[in-house]
Amino acid sequence: MLKIEGDSFRYELSWLENLGAFWRDPKSKISNLVSVTPHSNPWTTQVLRGMRAPGTGFPFVIMLGTMWHRRGRDFCVVYRKKPVLVLEFRSESFKRWVIPDNEVNRSAIRIASPTLDLPASAQ
Repeated sequence: MLKIEGDSFRYELSWLENLGAFWRDPKSKISNLVSVTPHSNPWTTQVLRGMRAPGTGFPFVIMLGTMWHRRGRDFCVVYRKKPVLVLEFRSESFKRWVIPDNEVNRSAIRIASPTLDLPASAQ
């Protein structure tokens, strides 16, 4: 679940997600958020790029953790074929976060970045 803490976003993982992702809750400055793009199918090379390491992944079932690629690394929380939001950042340890597209995450983005264009869900 995406949370706002002062001037930062934090994606709060459950203890089981922390275990599967081999990572603690990622954080990023709100001011470094460049764009948000919804995707109805997370299992494309446009969304999940590169190689998973470390983390847990079973194609079309779950992707938790870090994806390494030529442009950097992404943090991913993908379940089955549920829609996702791709948050792109500048000057952060993760270039992108791929997180579930739900109203809680959308509300946090709207509150933290009211001027950012948030497209409708890609259902």
